[in-house]
Amino acid sequence: MIGSSMVTLTIAAFLMTVILILWRPKELNEAIPAIGGAILVILSGSVSFADLLKITNTISDAAITIMATIVMAIVLESFGFFQWAAEGLMARAKGSGIRLFWYVNLLCFLMTLFFNNDGSIMITTPILIIVLQNLGLKNHQKIPYLLSGALIATASSAPIGVSNIVNLIALKIVGMNLYMHTLMMFIPSTLGLIVFLLLLFLCFYRILPKKLPLNAIVSGKHPLHVDLPKSMPVIKNRAKFMRNILLFVFMVRVSLFAASYMNIPVSLMAVIGSIILLTWRWIYLKISPIDMVKKTPWHILVFAFGMYVIIYGLNNIGLTHMLVNFLKPLASGDLLNGSLLMGGLVTVLSTLVNNHPALMIGTLTLTGIGLDPLTLKVTYLASVVGSDLGSLLLPIGTLASLIWLHILRQHKVKISWKDYCKVTFVTIPPALIFTLVCLSFWVKWIF
Repeated sequence: MIGSSMVTLTIAAFLMTVILILWRPKELNEAIPAIGGAILVILSGSVSFADLLKITNTISDAAITIMATIVMAIVLESFGFFQWAAEGLMARAKGSGIRLFWYVNLLCFLMTLFFNNDGSIMITTPILIIVLQNLGLKNHQKIPYLLSGALIATASSAPIGVSNIVNLIALKIVGMNLYMHTLMMFIPSTLGLIVFLLLLFLCFYRILPKKLPLNAIVSGKHPLHVDLPKSMPVIKNRAKFMRNILLFVFMVRVSLFAASYMNIPVSLMAVIGSIILLTWRWIYLKISPIDMVKKTPWHILVFAFGMYVIIYGLNNIGLTHMLVNFLKPLASGDLLNGSLLMGGLVTVLSTLVNNHPALMIGTLTLTGIGLDPLTLKVTYLASVVGSDLGSLLLPIGTLASLIWLHILRQHKVKISWKDYCKVTFVTIPPALIFTLVCLSFWVKWIF
């Protein structure tokens, strides 16, 4: 029996959590309001102990996979991989600001594919700031690189489900594996990213510096301010060493899809890969794996668990049932109609309440509509597009965007909401529609 107090407290917990996550008073860690809201939901009675066990089972594999990926990123940071990548950017730009624009976005795309969207933002943004500062660019000249890089890094979690924790959680809810997700999603979402990047380039072309100082190379202290040991040996044949590391990370990434295809826990392969890389670092740099206890952002686990508890509470008090009644007659049509509908809905929800709860609400709703298997998969993938790309309309739409804004403030780089929105409101709607249309036609073609 659902009481009025249960409904009121659950909704209040959700609204309070979202407001605090977006507001972040005194740089409040997003995990604190998430777990606080979860406690209120549990106290309201809308989530039972049995529900908590189900939630833990649902998010555990995704959470472990993401944490193992972040550990790998931290290890690569110790090797100086990201500084090496930044230096490579400068060298390949060959003094061209336009060429640098394309390489910056390629780096951000690859960092998300190899790691995850939040990690990509945390890795690439400080690197880009250092590079742009060394070039002596003015604030308005930095915006094209920083903004396009952040947008591409965040949107690039769509092609493969393993690049975003909320995507991984949602995959389990709809019963899809990484192999099927990538087969159906990689081509249309990558084409959408290319269109998105072309639109960004057209927006920024006038202010992109055409010529860069040829002698501006990242040097000095590591751009991420990592305290590397003084006894760290000089890496011989540095380029070859870094390529070997990148090849290993790529093999680990491939193993995740192989594991998913063979019904082996994806988290197992991610953990094995991170352990091997940690051992490699221990042998080569004499750095003990113990430092991972401090450096790993464990709060991400708390945040994901807390948010899912809150969304599950909303589901139990009937929110998704209401959405099911509204969407069922609309989403049961052809694939194009379902794709545009769910992509648009999750875009709006993400813009209002952040993409983490938006995608979870959308996914739980889809499982209750009773769609045929193919339509369910397409509408789910459309929800992912809305969550990863459409959510970028406003800087509060994703956790990655909030992290990005925080890093910019730390480095005293000014990008206003006006600067942000006059780009996103022009580029994201056409890129979103193009991607959703491509998704429906691509799935029709391969099936």
